[in-house]
Amino acid sequence: MRVWLTVLSVVEILVLVAALAFYLARISRSLARSAAHLAKVTFGVRAIEQQCASIGPSVTKINSQLLIISGALDGLATKAERLGAAAGGPAESA
Repeated sequence: MRVWLTVLSVVEILVLVAALAFYLARISRSLARSAAHLAKVTFGVRAIEQQCASIGPSVTKINSQLLIISGALDGLATKAERLGAAAGGPAESA
């Protein structure tokens, strides 16, 4: 009886080790696939970064030009009001 229990314990340990090895191999393959996908994503993100590198300086330049334009709008609005009043347009209500 003791021999059978020993043999069954050894068989059980071998089955457990085989199951662990099987699932570790599956996890390893899954991680390898994930790493390959992440490499593709990293490549794509770097390409996007390269293509968008010129946006920053362009936005700064556009913003500076928009500040100049917005500064001139007050003067243009005043001139438009004067011209409208001189042409007999609707008078402002006080």
